[in-house]
Amino acid sequence: MSETDFQEAVILNAWQFPANIRHQIIFALLDALPVNHTLMLINDHDPKPLFYQIDAEQPGVFSRAPTKEDNFLFYVSITRVLASAEQ
Repeated sequence: MSETDFQEAVILNAWQFPANIRHQIIFALLDALPVNHTLMLINDHDPKPLFYQIDAEQPGVFSRAPTKEDNFLFYVSITRVLASAEQ
């Protein structure tokens, strides 16, 4: 991963927060994210459960780039593509 991969994104090192509040923090950031802006999530495990929750609660609102693993950390870009699921 190069530094230029993250220049246009809000970066969250989720693994630095206790597991019991990570999704709360991530969703707060996603809710505040403007359309066409990206959250670069860095986590210490594959964020598949988070993806299931996003898809269930806000279908079609976010797109994501494939997860990349580097040095036991997982990187994923989550971009808001719609203002809300109702559109």
